[in-house]
Amino acid sequence: MKFLQIILFPFALLYGGITALRNFMYDKGFIKSYSFDIPIIAVGNLSVGGTGKTPQIEYLIRLLSPNYKVAILSRGYKRKTKGFVLADSQATVETLGDEPFQIYQKFPNIQVAVDAKRKNGITQLLQWDDKPEVVLLDDAYQHRKVKAGFYILLSAFNDLFCDDVMLPSGTLREGRNGAQRADVIIITKCPKDLSELAQEEIKKKIGLNKPIFFSFIDYDDKIYNTQTSKQVEDIRVVDKLLVAGIAKPEPFFAYLQAEQNTVLIYPDHHHFSEEDCNKIRNKAKNKLIITTEKDYVRLKKYDLKSLFYLPIQSKFISKGTDFNRIIEQYVGTSTRDR
Repeated sequence: MKFLQIILFPFALLYGGITALRNFMYDKGFIKSYSFDIPIIAVGNLSVGGTGKTPQIEYLIRLLSPNYKVAILSRGYKRKTKGFVLADSQATVETLGDEPFQIYQKFPNIQVAVDAKRKNGITQLLQWDDKPEVVLLDDAYQHRKVKAGFYILLSAFNDLFCDDVMLPSGTLREGRNGAQRADVIIITKCPKDLSELAQEEIKKKIGLNKPIFFSFIDYDDKIYNTQTSKQVEDIRVVDKLLVAGIAKPEPFFAYLQAEQNTVLIYPDHHHFSEEDCNKIRNKAKNKLIITTEKDYVRLKKYDLKSLFYLPIQSKFISKGTDFNRIIEQYVGTSTRDR
């Protein structure tokens, strides 16, 4: 352990004990969890941030929305509203939060709602005449008040939960044994060419008898804004400004960056101010400005010339059809049994 981790380790033990007691109380029924008569899939992680939850939620939307009425329920991190909010034509980043707003803009035919109290959020969704047939809970692995029917646990390839320790010494929100609640585990942000042997080694390290899949982030071959698009290969060596306010921006920069490019890094979910945008303008001058899709929804209200974003998708290295079949079987069975 590094020196700071050693200093913080007693606090990690205390925090771990508190979270373990909380989980015990839920597991034994001393604190009540609520179930609903509808397929509910919870997507989350054991650690803090940066595992690719939004791309995985979008993958599930693409998989399920052709056949089911899908709703997304998120906490709405850093939004400026309270309580339950259902996205409509008046929705903004401020009312929903950046990730739910991004999803709403990309998938206007599904319901997108935010509520820190997920039980209340699901109850509200089910009271609408056009109620959903499937609810996807974003970042809800630790939200034990609602008992989802299916849990997807994400863990990043370079930050496996089995190698991590509790906050504040490490980045775990709860102990490693929390992975036992998962129905499926996805190791995200893998190298595209991760070998089957390396995958088997990770499965052995995790040591759980559960389906484990491996995915990677696939970057689009174009950058976009509301007016036009450009091929990445055409702008790769162009002098440009790269802006990111996400948890782990290094792969984004690596995909686009040329030697002469300037980068600006902001905290995850950063609310950009006019002062921030003036700095971006001064740095950019007449250069292209390229940002992440999540940052674009927060920046596009400002008059930034030549602002583009780079979309991403989560894709499986192999056995994606097996994953799809597991999800479709759960949703199909749950829907038929209602």
